[in-house]
Parts: sequence; C-alpha cells; structure tokens
Amino acid sequence: MTAVLPRPRVGTERVARPRRYLMCRPDHFEVSYAINPWMDVTLGVDRELALRQWETLRQTYLDLGHEVELIDPVPGLPDMVFAANGGLVIEGQALGARFTHDERVPEGPAYLRRLETLGLKEVTAPVAVNEGEGDFLTLGDLVLAGTGFRTDPRAHAEVQELFGIPVVSLQLVDPRFYHLDTALAVLDDSNVAYFPEAFSPGSRGVLQRLFPDAVLATEGDAVVLGLNAVSDGRHVVLPAAATDLAAQLRERGYEPVGVDLSELLKAGGSVKCCTLEIRA
Repeated sequence: MTAVLPRPRVGTERVARPRRYLMCRPDHFEVSYAINPWMDVTLGVDRELALRQWETLRQTYLDLGHEVELIDPVPGLPDMVFAANGGLVIEGQALGARFTHDERVPEGPAYLRRLETLGLKEVTAPVAVNEGEGDFLTLGDLVLAGTGFRTDPRAHAEVQELFGIPVVSLQLVDPRFYHLDTALAVLDDSNVAYFPEAFSPGSRGVLQRLFPDAVLATEGDAVVLGLNAVSDGRHVVLPAAATDLAAQLRERGYEPVGVDLSELLKAGGSVKCCTLEIRA
C-alpha cells in the first residue's frame, strides 16, 4: 500500500530553511539545436537579456538568505545553464548525471568534477541515463522520480540503492513536460504542486494518494513552466507569468516570488532548471 505523507496542521506557519544551490551563468546560452518542443532554432535569443534574468534569479536566492555556488560555463554547451540536470545531492552524497542527447553529454563530466570540489562525503558517477534533479525531486524521506522522455527507469533503482531512500516512479506522457521538474514542484517536506495531465493515469493515482492536499496547476500556468519552481518551505520562487499558481500558493500560506526567465524559456527551462540543490 502506498504511504500517505503527513499533512501539516491547518494554520501552521510556513518555515523557510536556508539552502545551498549550484548555478551556472548563461554565458554561452543559445538555441542551436532542438531536443524538446520548446526549442526553435529559427528564433534568436538575447543572451544579454538571459544573463540579466539569470542574475536576478541568483540575487533573489541571496536576498532570501540562501547560498549560491557557481560552476564555470563551458563554451559549446549552451544548456549548461540548466544546472538542475547536473546531478542529485542528498545528505552530502552525490550522484552525477548521464544525459540522453549527444548535445548535452559533455555536461555530465563537467558537473561531476564540480561536485567533487564542494566538500561532499561521496560523489558517484552514474551507470544508467539520468538527468539529475530534472527527474529526481526530493521531499522528506522520499524521492519522486520521473521517466518517459529522458531518465532511464533503471536510474530510479540506482538512486534507491545509492541513497537508501524510497523512490516513487512517475510516468510523464506529455512531451512539453519532458522532465519531472517541469510538471511538479516540491513545496515542502510533505506537499507538492503539479499538473495532473502531464502524468499517466497510474502516476496521477499515486500522486493523489501521496498528496491529497496538493496544489493542482492549470494548463495555463503549466505551459509557462510555472511548476519549474524552487521552494525553501515558505518562499516559492517561480515564473512571474504563473499568476494563478501564485495565488493558490498564497492561499496556502506560502510566499510566491515571481521572476522573469522568459529568455531561458526558449530552451525549455526556468527557475528550477537553473538550480541544483546541494543537500549536505
């Protein structure tokens, strides 16, 4: 039987916890290939605008009291800005990433080398294809794991064996939401927000059992990647265009913090995609 996570008491004040993040400046950002439905090589990108938007996100984290580490961007890797895909770190132990598409494969070793410099207890190279926190989202003593477009389901077992934490597999079915972090956002240690239609019927059933009080996003908010959000337990940093989702979060006692990453959206990424959490 699937366990149901404990629900927070009604009226409980949301508590922010300081976080440590890894990010990568979009110095080489462009859309020069198409590996998801968002990418159109015929549309230009404004790299200076992307840099300003990214810097606003970084400063937002700093203003909220979080720590931000950086990884040096590598020429020829325009998607390296999407640091979430670079690995998974839980309790000071890290698993590196192994990318699906040839264009991104070199990012894996680059992120692995950076993780090895962060003072973690152990850093492990992956065996199966996985795209880090793009498809692995952690809350409490549970890992939600996406598959269907990028991460090999064998990586789900790899994560469970490495970290010793239960892993719940979720099947993504809409190519617009090719990573779990585009269709589901962790809000705190016991609840999430998600877009039901991004998941298979069985996975929707699992989410309903695990999170009966989840925030359900509209398609309008999902398609601006409103669920590609980062929460510290109280503040939820999300795309500014996701106004209905922000209103729902506010009603639940969270503090939404909207940022504009519209230029990075051209490559199919937003707030969470730019942010890898280092859980020591």
